[in-house]
Amino acid sequence: MKPLREIAPGARWALGVAFFVVFVAAWEIYTLGGFVDRIFLADPLTMLQEGWLLLVRYNFAYDIGMTIWRVFGGFVLAAAVAVPIGVLMGAYKPVEAFFEPFVSFARYLPASAFIPLLILWAGIGETQKLLVIFIGSVFQIILMVAVSVGSTRRDLVEAAYTLGAGDGGIIGRVLLPSSAPGIAEILRLVLGWAWTYVIVAELIGSSSGIGHMIVDSQALLNTGQIIFGIIVIGLIGLVSDFLFKALNRRLFPWSLQ
Repeated sequence: MKPLREIAPGARWALGVAFFVVFVAAWEIYTLGGFVDRIFLADPLTMLQEGWLLLVRYNFAYDIGMTIWRVFGGFVLAAAVAVPIGVLMGAYKPVEAFFEPFVSFARYLPASAFIPLLILWAGIGETQKLLVIFIGSVFQIILMVAVSVGSTRRDLVEAAYTLGAGDGGIIGRVLLPSSAPGIAEILRLVLGWAWTYVIVAELIGSSSGIGHMIVDSQALLNTGQIIFGIIVIGLIGLVSDFLFKALNRRLFPWSLQ
């Protein structure tokens, strides 16, 4: 091993899988070895059995589908609002000066603190849950996109002006192509945060979703189901992360150079 030296893709996959193998082995030894009461921490086999029971008897697949819909629905709404504002803030300093104080203030507000207000305004239906994810994501995306666009190399902008580009051409032909890979990476990261917001939204006033199942399982002291729900969230997030990376590589091949 040497600092910053790349490793072969096969070795990267092997090391990643090795961590999960070691983690599950330690979990199994800790639970089956009697180091902790299984009421407080189910062993891996019990967790799988409880997960299978959730899927075949309690229609957990529907809960998974509802949670995925809420995450992507709220996230798409946030991205549709945040990306254009972030691009304008990064491109035009007066727009940045107008929006940045409020955005910097709002991004520190926890989305969970809005849940009581959102329940009063929108009830406990889907709108409330989408708004929790929207609030938790939109301000983060705006500021990060603005920083990405504003970090575009000045020599590229000056060269475009020299070649006769106008303001619209600078944004469409220089700023956006240069910052698009960074914006896509920002969206990938914030999508992971959106999963934390949806679970918080589902813990209160929800009749479906993974968070709802976790609350019900906690009331029954069924740690196997709780752990299974958490692992399902992680697996969905991992798959979406890999898909996002693959899509970014296909859409923005110049970012790999």
